[in-house]
Amino acid sequence: MKPALPFLVVCVCTCSAWGEDMTFFEFRIRPVLVKQCYECHSVESGKSKGGLTLDTKEGIRSGGDTGPAIVPEDAAKSLLLAAIKHSDPDLEMPPKKSKLPDAVIADFETWIKAGAADPRESAVNAAERPPVDVESARKFWSYQKPKKVDGTIDGFIRAKLKEQGLEPAPAAEPVVVLRRLYFDLIGLPPTPEQAAAFSMEMLEDTVDELLRSPRFGERWGRHWLDVARYAESNGRESNLAFPHAWRYRDYVTDAVNADVPFDRFITEQIAGDLLPAQGDAERARLLIATGFLAIGPKGLNEMNKAQFAADVADEQLDTVTRAVLASSVACARCHDHKTEPFSMEDYYALAGIFKSTQTFYGNWIDSENNNHGHLIRLPNLSGQVIPNRPVTADRVKQLKNDLAKLNADEIAQNAYVAKAKAEGRDISGEYHKILTNSIRILWTRGGIEGQLETVDDAGHALPLCMGVQDARHIADSRLYERGELAHPAKAMPRGFPRVIEVEGRVPPLHSGRLELAQWLTSRDNPLTARVMANRVWRHLFGAGILRTVDNFGFSGERPSHPELLDQLALRFMDDGWSVKKLIKEIVLSETYRQASTYRSAAFNQDPDNRLLWRANKRRLEAEVIRDSMLDVAGVLDTSRRPGSLVAELDGQSVSLIGFNTKLPSDLDGSKRRSIYLPVLRDHLPDVLEQFDVANPNLVTGDRDVTNVPLQALYLLNGPFVQEQAAALANRITREKSTVPERIRHAFLLCFNRPPDSQEQQLANAFFQTPTADQSKLLAAFCQSLLSSAEFRFID
Repeated sequence: MKPALPFLVVCVCTCSAWGEDMTFFEFRIRPVLVKQCYECHSVESGKSKGGLTLDTKEGIRSGGDTGPAIVPEDAAKSLLLAAIKHSDPDLEMPPKKSKLPDAVIADFETWIKAGAADPRESAVNAAERPPVDVESARKFWSYQKPKKVDGTIDGFIRAKLKEQGLEPAPAAEPVVVLRRLYFDLIGLPPTPEQAAAFSMEMLEDTVDELLRSPRFGERWGRHWLDVARYAESNGRESNLAFPHAWRYRDYVTDAVNADVPFDRFITEQIAGDLLPAQGDAERARLLIATGFLAIGPKGLNEMNKAQFAADVADEQLDTVTRAVLASSVACARCHDHKTEPFSMEDYYALAGIFKSTQTFYGNWIDSENNNHGHLIRLPNLSGQVIPNRPVTADRVKQLKNDLAKLNADEIAQNAYVAKAKAEGRDISGEYHKILTNSIRILWTRGGIEGQLETVDDAGHALPLCMGVQDARHIADSRLYERGELAHPAKAMPRGFPRVIEVEGRVPPLHSGRLELAQWLTSRDNPLTARVMANRVWRHLFGAGILRTVDNFGFSGERPSHPELLDQLALRFMDDGWSVKKLIKEIVLSETYRQASTYRSAAFNQDPDNRLLWRANKRRLEAEVIRDSMLDVAGVLDTSRRPGSLVAELDGQSVSLIGFNTKLPSDLDGSKRRSIYLPVLRDHLPDVLEQFDVANPNLVTGDRDVTNVPLQALYLLNGPFVQEQAAALANRITREKSTVPERIRHAFLLCFNRPPDSQEQQLANAFFQTPTADQSKLLAAFCQSLLSSAEFRFID
């Protein structure tokens, strides 16, 4: 049902049946845990450093290796509180970061003293026990191959409903189905003309048209970029720019539009450099695809090169297994996995593959003496525009002269220090000056060398990309006790987790990435097709058949319709791993086209709608909200941005973005689609961060959906929203001449429906406000429409 007064529905409801303690947790505690802790201590991240998980009530109270993190009503015994206070130098959280603000620490202390109310529950039924060995684990549902069961999507859904004495909802109105299709497939609303012309007889043709649209790749490419933890900077303690990451973004968009078979899509990203290519353009495309393994966050301040390499391999291993298998193998780095059938032997067999891989993730700095990696030089891309920072031939000459002067300065300083030492002179009073000058030389030279590496002598940008290639030294990894490099044990031959029975062998002279990709995409692998089919279902229904879309293991949930999931996985593979065909089959089903009508009896029996007795109302993602505002305002630029704003920055670091005049304060300032906005770790655009954009540090197949007051404040006061409201007001002023026509036109643009009589009456009265500026009234009216619940939700 539509709200009665959508142009007045601006507030975000924060009411709840919970008490104040639960509300305090949701607003003051959980967001801090998610932002500061989950990356290293959660089921979602696949990591439990120190044996500690903080994403469940049970985990935070039972604690890790050093004891309980939280003891309700006893702040002194709560180790988490001590850690965030930095009162113990051996127990500081977050590690390698500044202490949390005093107000946040005070919130945690208040929460603990009040009893540490926590509504979170583990996804695992406490009565169940995980399998203890590989053979037992192979009997678990997700490690068995999908079984063919005859039936259709609607047949499987209705059979479950019938078992529970429920009926499906009636079909939604055609305009509701059309809006659902447009938002789901291309992330933009239909125009009033398209909505007026649509009928259900046009359904299949409309679906085909949307699947052919270039906007489809931007919409569904963004889904994969969530999983790929795409970003254009490193994040963490050294937030250096990745000025060439945009090439991977464009690769994903193009591959999704071209419907590259999903098995090939995965293979290209893991081992594109090892595949045959016809011509330079194809070779370049395949090298760019391997950026998937290169764009993750890295501990650039880690001075131990062996530790740094081990951590990079760990991040890549974790990303691949979670993205493709929805399994957390990385938890077995320090000990056999606690709840899943992955051993340390499995982990280090995979780690050897990634340790035998060289990662190219460079930025403007490039030096043999630090962790700031090189870039891949792409083959000749004749005729392709390669956006980069503009550099003239004179500038190249100046940079070379500056570099020569820096080198001379370093030589002179080293000679001065050596001479003083030889003469026995005490220059300790000059130590600070010498150190400061050394740091200046190192950083300035590094920046100059990085810039020169990206251009030729004429200043023309060279075609460079992030990615991977086989390392010069191919070797198996040792197994390290407790994950510590100081305690090496036996060498583990490179290979794959034993619980999945798929033939595969790593050749001794290659990394094994190609064989890994083949193992992952084998029809005999029970997970890959299931995981992707479930991801697609989640994006179309709001929840997966298995709700823990990034966790198909024992600690995840169980599927609501296992036979349907198997059928979708098998059909997916039989149809050539075509994502577009899978989407089409689902959206043409009657289940997808149901109305969202509420029925109290059905709700009481199935409040979470796991049986799909109606369509789920879903809030639009952050990017879709922003793009839709631009679209209805008539200012959306649908062209692809050449390159990225990040590639045009002058410096290497994006930690202090407020001091860089080339970056808008809110990282927006563009009229192009949101997929082309800069994605800087720890500095995401305001309009996206307010509405739960994916954390680019994590594999994210299921974004959070929050409902908090800050969203309402942003819709009321955000400059971007106000600008689009003004643009929408200008548009309807140009296109319609009278107030009633403008009101109707605004409703049609925003909601694909006219106002009802009450809405029309209230709007007319609003515009009759005495002595008011009509242009300001119109802009306020338009802002109320853009801020409404109806604008932000798919019915």
